Amino acid sequence: MGNLLKELEQEQCRNDLPDFHVGDTIRLATKISEGGKERVQVFQGTVMTRRGGGSGETVSLHRVAYGEGMEKSFLLNSPRIVSIEVIKRGKVARARLYYLRGKTGKAAKVKEFVGPRSSKK
Repeated sequence: MGNLLKELEQEQCRNDLPDFHVGDTIRLATKISEGGKERVQVFQGTVMTRRGGGSGETVSLHRVAYGEGMEKSFLLNSPRIVSIEVIKRGKVARARLYYLRGKTGKAAKVKEFVGPRSSKK
């Protein structure tokens, strides 16, 4: 029974997700339907958290726009997500970047990571 559940969850998971971690800046495009029309909305931000696993995995993005901090959470395996693109790699020493919530301007920046990254998960 447990194997059947794992197989069903694997079928629902997306295989086209790029390798990204907390601290990376990504551009995430989602489909939005308003008034019978569908359009693609792009949200670019720093990955604050990456929670869960399997079909219920979520990612929270943080960005500062017009002096105000914004946070948005997305289900990674949602059919509404069109694409995910890694803009730059970040170098952080935390698994959750909640300290970015109170920061604005240059204080909300994450150092850029240069070099190969191990793909442990």
